[in-house]
Amino acid sequence: MTRKLLAPFYERLSLVLIGILSLGFLINAGKEVLDPMMFGFLFAILLLPVCNFFERRLRLPRSMASFLSIVLLILFITSIVYLIGSQIAVLSEDYPKLKQQVIETCTDIRHWIRAKFHVSSNKQIAYVNNTANKIVADGTSVLGTTFGAVSSLLLFYAFINIFTFFILFYRRLLFRFLLSVFGEKNSDVVFDIVENVQSIIRKYIIGLLLEMLIVSVAACTIFYFLGVKYFALLGIITGLFNIIPYIGIFTALLLSSLITFATGDVGNTIIVAVSVLGIHIIDSNFLLPMVVGSKVRLNALITFLGIILGEMLWGLSGMFLSIPTIAILKIVFDRIESLKPWGFLLGGEYEYKKSAEKAMKTE
Repeated sequence: MTRKLLAPFYERLSLVLIGILSLGFLINAGKEVLDPMMFGFLFAILLLPVCNFFERRLRLPRSMASFLSIVLLILFITSIVYLIGSQIAVLSEDYPKLKQQVIETCTDIRHWIRAKFHVSSNKQIAYVNNTANKIVADGTSVLGTTFGAVSSLLLFYAFINIFTFFILFYRRLLFRFLLSVFGEKNSDVVFDIVENVQSIIRKYIIGLLLEMLIVSVAACTIFYFLGVKYFALLGIITGLFNIIPYIGIFTALLLSSLITFATGDVGNTIIVAVSVLGIHIIDSNFLLPMVVGSKVRLNALITFLGIILGEMLWGLSGMFLSIPTIAILKIVFDRIESLKPWGFLLGGEYEYKKSAEKAMKTE
């Protein structure tokens, strides 16, 4: 009986590193296609129960069921956009007051700079005018960039809907493809992975939406009783950006503080900043573990690294997709014997305690 010879460790490590770098390059190069496809995959998992309801209960064809599911998704996203747009429209109605507030604030800052740094008002005004002239000179390019960004966003949204429809429509074909690729002997593992991916990702997305709703309502309520102007807009901003791990809360804090400072005074700005930080502390320590944390058990180090790599590869959308992508990888790693150590690395202490308790019970 011949022994199977393994390649040296450094050779295997080199191949793994080359494979990881090649995969990263392909993921970055294929962003325009893979990015909306990944969002379409997540939305398809979320809409799968709705699509099954249309097919089994209402006896609709699969194409019509998939289309109606996409329509419901579009209506949901449109309602959120309309709600935000209506609040921004209310903010724009007070533009003269905002302008006066900004002018008064700039005047106070100019006086403070003159008193502290001994820079005359004329020099400050000259610097501001030069900056304003440069902005006006570049106005055409700024407008073009803005128009291009809006067009790209709409096209990206259209691609997401198209991918979601096709994944829902061809889901059985894709599943049969997976079964044929991994063979009949691995069909049980494939079934287990697919079912767990659907369950965990769906619960994770629903948990995020529920968390966003709770945080938005809590922030709106707190800002309302504190007498903060535009409390609804600030509450929605806090809830929306809070679903971005780590970085979202700082973005919400910055936007809320700037809007409050432009429409109120320093006291209100401090109150809003402290309120946003308080909401985030309560959310991260109590609400997030209860609503979302039980769905996807990933350690904080891997989550943070995933967010950074996602931002480096795909920008803001990569930050959104990093956690569900890592969760899918963990499900796969946990069910393949040779990859279980990697699944343990992604899970961390909880997995160690769980395996230790299981070992103690079997003894």
